[in-house]
Amino acid sequence: MPRKPKPKWPAEINGHRLHPESLMMSYGYRPEWSEGALKCPIFQTSTFVFQSAEEGKRFFELAYGLREPRRAEQLGLIYSRLNNPDLEILEDRLTLWDEAEEAAAFESGMAAIFTSLLTFLRPGDVVLHSEPLYGGTDYLLKHILPEWGIESVGFLAGTPEDEVRALIDEKGIGERLRMLYVETPANPTNRLVDLEACARIARDHGRPDRPVLVMVDNTFLGPLWQHPLKHGAHIVLYSATKYIGGHSDVIAGAALGASELIKAIKGTRTFTGSMAGPWTGWLLMRSLETLKIRMEKQARNARRVADFLAEHPKVERVYYLGHLKEDDPQYEIFQRQCKSPGAMISFEIRGGEAEAFRFLNSLKLIKLAVSLGGTESLAEHPATMTHSDIPPEEQRRIGIRENLIRLSVGIEHPADLILDLEQALEAV
Repeated sequence: MPRKPKPKWPAEINGHRLHPESLMMSYGYRPEWSEGALKCPIFQTSTFVFQSAEEGKRFFELAYGLREPRRAEQLGLIYSRLNNPDLEILEDRLTLWDEAEEAAAFESGMAAIFTSLLTFLRPGDVVLHSEPLYGGTDYLLKHILPEWGIESVGFLAGTPEDEVRALIDEKGIGERLRMLYVETPANPTNRLVDLEACARIARDHGRPDRPVLVMVDNTFLGPLWQHPLKHGAHIVLYSATKYIGGHSDVIAGAALGASELIKAIKGTRTFTGSMAGPWTGWLLMRSLETLKIRMEKQARNARRVADFLAEHPKVERVYYLGHLKEDDPQYEIFQRQCKSPGAMISFEIRGGEAEAFRFLNSLKLIKLAVSLGGTESLAEHPATMTHSDIPPEEQRRIGIRENLIRLSVGIEHPADLILDLEQALEAV
């Protein structure tokens, strides 16, 4: 596959910009590059042949930053740990929904998170993070990074900006603050974090030689329903396993942002070996073609499911963005920051762990499994599953109770989902 200049973004027809869902079919790839194949082939190779020794030298000079690229000069294919056609085309397409300058794809969401943190954090730095977080991220911030001299300080999602600033002053971490790491909506409580407030805090505590970065895990709403870069974030992270992959058949991750930052992350990725492989890249390209129609259907289904749960006598409380009231401070953030409530619902069943388990064990159509964002609906128990490595007292503090159930709504018929939920609730 010869190296060609990448198409300009946005792609246009007669001066009209094409929409991302249209560009997902072909952006970054031309059939004539690969014997006329309509779809990008899987380039299942570890290494690539140079046309000359001089070409190999030029490619390595760019790959290792030994010199700046000349005008219109691009990095050629070297080795699949550095670059691969499936990886590069996938990354081009991943930029479209968020309008990011560049993207980096990884073999898992945690690989994207860990590699991105590793790129910018150093001993003595402080990460200010929202809570709750995905259990794996929580463990990374609170148990692994402290062993490297990196401190983490948490604040509850939904905490007002002035209280977050007061926490920074109280802890005396302003001079050492290097990153705000937020997950919004929070997993699994669906609490929102104000990204524009985070950007203001970052600007006020950063310096030209030491900027404070805002890094956002956007997995819950995916690239369709929230665009953190437009609200002041520097880096957006995805578990691409979830909505981007969307079929529960691939593990992957992604980081998006300005070219300068993503190039630094890719540099770290080269040496951690955490890049996505060609098969993963091909699967994600397949999934991106249906991302919008899947997520729209899931969001419509979730609305009906959430309304049903809110009226059920055996459900104490439903955590769903579409039910926010105008007098709730979260409502204004939602209106400004989100394009849809999405398809994630958490709810508290009347009772405790025993009742939650009885409900989960009674489901027939909805599968009892962790993960989210797939075509099928999934239910799980955060306290003993995805967030089980968080101590019980911490779970209660951040809103994870033993009667809390997390539901990822799929694309099944909504009446069938409600029928299944109803019969499972009757068993409690």
